[in-house]
Amino acid sequence: MSQQNRVDATRPDSPPLAGPGPFPVGVRTLTVTDPDRVDLAASGETLVRGLRALVTELWYPALTNTRAGGTYRTLLRDGETAITLQGRAARNANPAPGRFPLVLISHGYPGNRYLMAHLAEALASRGYLVGAADHPGSLYEDQRPFGETLHHRPLDQRFLLGALADLPNAGDAAAIVGYSMGGYGALVTAGAGLAPGVRDHEQAPPHDLLAGHLEGAVPPPPEALKAVIAIGPFGNANGLWRDNGLSALAQMPLLVMAGDRDTVSGYDGMRGIAEAARGRLLTFHNAGHNAAAPIPAPAESHALSAKLGWAPFEHYADSVWDSVRMNAIAQHFAAAFLDRHLKGEAEADLYLDPQTALGAEAGFGEGRAAGLRLDRWR
Repeated sequence: MSQQNRVDATRPDSPPLAGPGPFPVGVRTLTVTDPDRVDLAASGETLVRGLRALVTELWYPALTNTRAGGTYRTLLRDGETAITLQGRAARNANPAPGRFPLVLISHGYPGNRYLMAHLAEALASRGYLVGAADHPGSLYEDQRPFGETLHHRPLDQRFLLGALADLPNAGDAAAIVGYSMGGYGALVTAGAGLAPGVRDHEQAPPHDLLAGHLEGAVPPPPEALKAVIAIGPFGNANGLWRDNGLSALAQMPLLVMAGDRDTVSGYDGMRGIAEAARGRLLTFHNAGHNAAAPIPAPAESHALSAKLGWAPFEHYADSVWDSVRMNAIAQHFAAAFLDRHLKGEAEADLYLDPQTALGAEAGFGEGRAAGLRLDRWR
């Protein structure tokens, strides 16, 4: 089965910036630990603080003689079925010389660090250092109350940006790519303070822990953070932001990717994020919440799960779109957006201007832009 579970699958109609790029890719696993974080699982009437360990997968450009190919051992959406994924990245390969812009990938609730491995490999092959962490409390095997993720996710992202920036091959510029609750976190990390009423929401964590994420209290974005890509970002349709909170992002380059049939994050809410933040919106018409981000459904996900009561396939796949096609499109637009805003490559504008981005010159000839729309407010 594992031979079918490829995260690097491609199609001949993939747009030109879909991976693989010019670099071989290496990957290694490390753990970064925040020494002083609220531990809600251990807290009661009194808050307990302690270590928060973030197991992180790091993809990077490797030496030109690196032999492609490797595996990722992980768990299925049910949190108990062991699976093996196949990719191009070589485990512990020697890194290419130089420093590369840092991209942090942040999964949904629940998820894990491999959920967007297709994008991590593709970006690393194009000259990026890519980190994706397991966010405790938001994992398939460790899914704790939703309020914990509301609190921790922006803090995890901010901490990881600082920790990974100290790696010897990390450049000065960074971006966050967040899916669903990862997108929520990315927006808060970039300075979009939550609406005041959120602190009293029924799913808010105890001890008023969201107070530091609110409008007027949320800290400015980390200096190195130069761009955000939010895929299916959760929250705006649920009242987490007001327009003036989102407008704080107006100086931060933002690309939102969304399915217009997304019943989890709500398309109008996601479109509202892009509009209020003066960003870009790539729409997958007739796609749901799984648009663009998840890897193709592993073979083991097809069977009904007794634990979940449904086939885990539904966590990865879309009812209309082919996942490999969506992944390729996401890789293409993410590469163009990051090339423009982290590397300063003006030629990437061809792939980002709504007048040209879905045309033949940008790789979408012969009807290949069907089902896609790109809007820009800046």
